Amino acid sequence: MSATLGPINLFEFETLAKERLPKEEYDYIAGGATDEISVDRNRRAYESWALRPRVLRDVSTLDLSTTVIGTKVNLPVLIAPCGGHKRAHPEGESATYRAAAACGTIFAVSANSNVPFEELAKAASGHLWLQLYPFRDREVTKDWLRCAKDSGYEAICVTLDSQWPPKRERNIRNNYKRSGGANRGHTEEKSRRAGAGSDPAATWKDLEWMKSATDLPLVAKGIMTGEDVESCADAGADAVIVSNHGGRHLDNTLATIEVLSEAVEAAKGKTEILLDGGIRRGADVVKALAMGAKAVFIGRPLFWGLALGGEQGVIRVLDIIREEIEITMAKCGRPTVAEIDSTVVVRAPRL
Repeated sequence: MSATLGPINLFEFETLAKERLPKEEYDYIAGGATDEISVDRNRRAYESWALRPRVLRDVSTLDLSTTVIGTKVNLPVLIAPCGGHKRAHPEGESATYRAAAACGTIFAVSANSNVPFEELAKAASGHLWLQLYPFRDREVTKDWLRCAKDSGYEAICVTLDSQWPPKRERNIRNNYKRSGGANRGHTEEKSRRAGAGSDPAATWKDLEWMKSATDLPLVAKGIMTGEDVESCADAGADAVIVSNHGGRHLDNTLATIEVLSEAVEAAKGKTEILLDGGIRRGADVVKALAMGAKAVFIGRPLFWGLALGGEQGVIRVLDIIREEIEITMAKCGRPTVAEIDSTVVVRAPRL
C-alpha cells in the first residue's frame, strides 16, 4: 500500500475496510455490547484532555522508543490480543506479526488466533506475547504456558474480564458464529477441558497460581478499577492493561482513559500500567503516556489495515500513528517518550 495514496488516517482506514469486509465480519469487529455506549465513550473521552504545547525546545531529533516490562520497542503502540485475523486477510496473524516485527513493536497473540501460536512464532523475528484465560483445567493452562515458553513467547497476557458471555446485538441480528481459533486445545479433549473462555469460578488465587506456574512475565488485562490494580500487583502481575475489552463485554463503563489516573495511582509503581481502547490518533497515545501509561494497544485498527493491505496495511496503520505521535511530541516540546509527563495535558473545560 502506497503511503501517498489511499487512507491518510485511521478513520479513513475503517471507512474503506467497511466497504470491503462482509457486513457480518465488519459488525463483529466494530461492534460492542448492548447499546455500544462504552465503544463510543472510549473514543470520545480523549476530547476531555487538551495538550499544552511548548516552544523553543530542541526537537530536532525525536525518539519514540520505550520499554515495556523490560522489552525495548520502537514506538509505544503495541498490537492487542484480538482473535481471528483471517476474517480480514487470508494470512491472518502471520501478516500482523510480520508487520509488528517490521515496526519494532510487540504483538500479543490471542488465544483465539487463526494461526497456531507455535507456527506463528516462525513467521517473523520479533516480540510475541501469548494471551490466554484462567481456564477451567489447570493442566491445560500448564500446557499453554509450556508451549509459549518453548516457542519463544516473551510474556503471558491473562484476560480477566471474560468470565461471562456478553450480549452483542449486532452478532445476534447477523446470526454470527465464530470458531474458537486454532489454539483451542491441541486435541478435542483439551479444547473441552479449557472451556470457551475464562472460568467463571476463577479468583485471585488463580492469577497467583498462574504467576507461580511460569517464569515468563505476567500481564493482567481487563482492569478498570484501582482496587483491581492493587489486587493484580498483590498477585505478582508485572503489568496491568487498563481495558474494558473495547466496550465488547460490559456496556456503560467509563472510558479507559478516564480511569487511567486511578489505575496509575493504585499501582504505586509496583506494576507497569498499559492501556487500550479508542486509540485512533497519535495525540491519543501522547495523552495516555502523559497520564501515566507505559504504552498503549490498538485493536480494531489492525483489522482495517489487514482488510486493505495485509501486512503492508498494518504497517501503514502503525506508520500513520507514529507520524502523528512525532508531530504531537515535537509541538509539545518533548523529544523523547521519557519526557512526556503530566504537564503535557490539562483537563479541558467544556465548551
